[in-house]
Amino acid sequence: MKNKYISLFLYLRPIFVFCSMKNKYAVIILSLLAIIGACKSKDKPTGKSENYVDAARNFVRAALDGKFTEADSFMLQDSSNLNYLDVADRSYQRMNQTVKDGYRASTIRFHQPIRQVNDSSYIIIFSNSFKNDPDTLKVLRMNNTWLVDLKYLYQHDADTSSTSIKSTDNLK
Repeated sequence: MKNKYISLFLYLRPIFVFCSMKNKYAVIILSLLAIIGACKSKDKPTGKSENYVDAARNFVRAALDGKFTEADSFMLQDSSNLNYLDVADRSYQRMNQTVKDGYRASTIRFHQPIRQVNDSSYIIIFSNSFKNDPDTLKVLRMNNTWLVDLKYLYQHDADTSSTSIKSTDNLK
């Protein structure tokens, strides 16, 4: 056990010597450089999209790939959206690997019509080649940034199918 501590000290000795009082400025500068380097992660998503279709594609692609932190950066930040994305993330984590691989390998399909609500919001119907189940997203432009409003997927009327859904009411 003593040998372990002695060998550890021998490896750390140059660091102790370097950190002496006469090199304190060098230690501070190196520490700051290390912190700055750690903060500039190349994997950090930008969340910027050129247009409404790009925003929808970026969001859906990140979700299909299971990259929900990245998908979050393309989404309107409100409590409902964050909650829905968290539910989707948990659901994705429970899927078996075959289904996850199917989503990752799938392509995104945008269906017509893409409905323009006004100059800063669009309704987009999409599906993926793995499940081919149409869903709807609303994309908004806020502060010159296109963002997906995920809650629209759950809170809108059924406008994802081309045929109207007939319902029968047995209670009269």
